[in-house]
Amino acid sequence: MKPLNIGMIGYGFMGRAHSNAFRKVGNFFPIDRRIVLKAACGRDGAKTQAFAHTWGYESVETDWRALIARDDIDLIDIAATNNVHAEIALAAARAGKMVLCEKPLAMNPAEALKMVKAVEKAKVPNMVWYNYRRVPAVTLAKQLIDEGRLGKIFHYRAKFLQDWTISADVPQGGQGTWRLDAAVAGSGVTGDLLAHCIDTALWLNGGIKEVTAMTETFVKERQHALTGKKQKVGIDDASAFLARFRNGSLATFEATRYARGHKALYTFEINGEHASIFWDLHDLHRLQYFDHRDDGVIRGWRSIHVSDGDQPYMKNWWVPGLQIGYEHSFVHQVADFLAGVASGQLAAPTFRDGLATDYVTDAVLKSARSGQWTKVKSA
Repeated sequence: MKPLNIGMIGYGFMGRAHSNAFRKVGNFFPIDRRIVLKAACGRDGAKTQAFAHTWGYESVETDWRALIARDDIDLIDIAATNNVHAEIALAAARAGKMVLCEKPLAMNPAEALKMVKAVEKAKVPNMVWYNYRRVPAVTLAKQLIDEGRLGKIFHYRAKFLQDWTISADVPQGGQGTWRLDAAVAGSGVTGDLLAHCIDTALWLNGGIKEVTAMTETFVKERQHALTGKKQKVGIDDASAFLARFRNGSLATFEATRYARGHKALYTFEINGEHASIFWDLHDLHRLQYFDHRDDGVIRGWRSIHVSDGDQPYMKNWWVPGLQIGYEHSFVHQVADFLAGVASGQLAAPTFRDGLATDYVTDAVLKSARSGQWTKVKSA
């Protein structure tokens, strides 16, 4: 098979998740390219070398520009901090490379729009790593909605709760806590946690028309990990908003890093005229389903264990009844990306889909500042 040479930028949590997906996809999915982990790139040479050794990358770069300039790199995977997504993606598109980019797509919609125009002008395959679409239970939810089983949708509610920044001693900036630095992250939980909720919602329930939001920064100053100086915190610690979808349904979204006892509680529920569905990341292989049309004496919520061969992705894994986990959603995303490249029909979410989510998060932040309902631009 023709090789597909991967250039990975970033060696943190997402660099590991993506590398694992590239390593495993050919073992479980029929792909037409031989995946080669060609080069890992990071600013710290020693750490990048260690990462490359662990994951089997053939070489190391410490300058992403040098990586993009290499003729032996076919695909650039951006698993670096948010503030460099745009610059790297624009350069990769100009060089004719395929581009995968971590979420959120950019620091703001203006940057994201430039990225969209660049990849579309260059006609290079592109995708944003919104991996929750590819959890089999979530994909099954999409299937049930598209089949009309829920009927007209009335309500969508989602939340993503964490608790890791409650202490005022947690610094901002640096390798482990860059998400608390507005100059690097762009925003707080709105662009980090809520972006996942929003992408899933747009995919399942269509576009959002308008939002009204509130945000809060509970710790106003933090020591910067790199300078050691205390400075104002510019990100949002908590964010909540109401939304109207274009299909007429209503929604509530909430995200915080101040929900003591929750490390990654992501849930959504959708209520339709006939049926409802509920999903919980902590029980990610199950989809809860209620259908009002069931016979009255047995009507009730059912727990669907998504592990059978006729359910999304599962025929590629184990026998029915044996579940898979978080990391497999990234494998599914790579498999779908490669299938899209082979067919000429790009798999979603593309950069333009990522722009749609960035338009929503931008409207949320604007509404929180103004205290007014805010229209959401269309991508």
